[in-house]
Amino acid sequence: MPSYYYSTQRIPLFVRLVVSTLSVFFAAQLLSGIEMEKFTTAIWVAIAIGFLNAFVRPILILFTLPATIFTFGLFLFVINALVVLMADSLISEGFQVRSFGWALLFSLFVSFFSALMYALGGYKKSNNQDNDPRL
Repeated sequence: MPSYYYSTQRIPLFVRLVVSTLSVFFAAQLLSGIEMEKFTTAIWVAIAIGFLNAFVRPILILFTLPATIFTFGLFLFVINALVVLMADSLISEGFQVRSFGWALLFSLFVSFFSALMYALGGYKKSNNQDNDPRL
């Protein structure tokens, strides 16, 4: 089969954790409305956000589907900010988000830094999870 059939790559969990941790750390250093005491806190924040993205975010998306459709998907930014605020409430020490606006900016910065690091690492994002060229 041609190589384009295998365009998706499974990113190892450790690589995703490192990328997420570095993204969280860099975003917290750049934004004055986000307070993070130590680098180890960034690891816990990355784990919390990953957990919330896996289990809570799909439920939030389902419940807010009409708003998401009405805003042409822009409401997903609100959901991302809510996930960051939930992570703030889960991490009691060393991580503080001052407001919803800072949470929104933080989620945008984390997404940007993650995408940049994945691109520099040679990982390609593809929606074709089954390696089926007909999709």
